[in-house]
Amino acid sequence: MALLQAAKSFFLRRPLIANSIVYGSLYVGAEFSQQTVTKKVLAKTPEELDKPSLARYAVMGTFMYSPMLFYWYRWLDKFLPGTARKTIVKKLLMDQFLFTPQLLVVFFTGMSLMEGKPPFDELKEKFVPTFAKSCLFWLPAQTGNFMFIPPQFRVIYVGACAFAWVNILCWVKRQNVSSEETQAIEAKSA
Repeated sequence: MALLQAAKSFFLRRPLIANSIVYGSLYVGAEFSQQTVTKKVLAKTPEELDKPSLARYAVMGTFMYSPMLFYWYRWLDKFLPGTARKTIVKKLLMDQFLFTPQLLVVFFTGMSLMEGKPPFDELKEKFVPTFAKSCLFWLPAQTGNFMFIPPQFRVIYVGACAFAWVNILCWVKRQNVSSEETQAIEAKSA
């Protein structure tokens, strides 16, 4: 009980740091689970985990995404307070179509830079198909967030959902999307 009270107190006193620790842990945990499945469980010959990749996901989740999400949801809840249906729809649209593209740009360019690769190649190749997948995943997840989750727990809720989403991102990142596939997806979404 004392541990729970200490955690609650920490979240109240240092919400950004607390959210960053939880979100960052879930974010790197998703990459860890993805690697465990692909390199240990499904691999014909088990491989070592890619520790530099785990470190990159830890940096991205803890120091990039957590603060972005923390301040975004703080602003969004002040700009559009409440849980009326019309308000939730506005929050969903703003979150998915204004904020999510920025998160994907940060993800692909940030990871490329940390990998020592050209920052925009992977972004150009994977942005559209990843954004399409994000709409299918995040619109329902964020509906629950904006309807039921108290504002102070939004980043943690998103972190729990992101555990599943980052597994998808990790999988997408490992794929080679041909330019023909990207053009077909772009044509369908136009």
